[in-house]
Amino acid sequence: MRKIYHLKTCSTCQRILKSLPQLDTFQLQDIKTEPMAVKQVEEMAQMAGSYEALFSKRATLYKEMGLKDEKLSEADFKRYILEHYTFLSRPVIIADGQIFVGNSPKVVQQAIAFLSHE
Repeated sequence: MRKIYHLKTCSTCQRILKSLPQLDTFQLQDIKTEPMAVKQVEEMAQMAGSYEALFSKRATLYKEMGLKDEKLSEADFKRYILEHYTFLSRPVIIADGQIFVGNSPKVVQQAIAFLSHE
């Protein structure tokens, strides 16, 4: 399976997508216009090792809702990701059993290197 969960309106996501080799082999899902299903989030969490690994603590809502002052459980992370797309650390790139979460330069480079060596 090759899938990328992203936001079409996010310039960072768009820049990363343009840098990926073999982008035409991926199914793209704009999580704002096509919300993620519970099963999709569960599969991502299984691959990433936790829901927290998928969760964006840089989301504006995270601060606005005061979540940074709370002790969140895995169930909380899952619920928030499913409630609002902004809580997913984007983009999430799934390729051939590998998952790359977020937009840090290190993660993006790992994804590019993985896709370049296929």
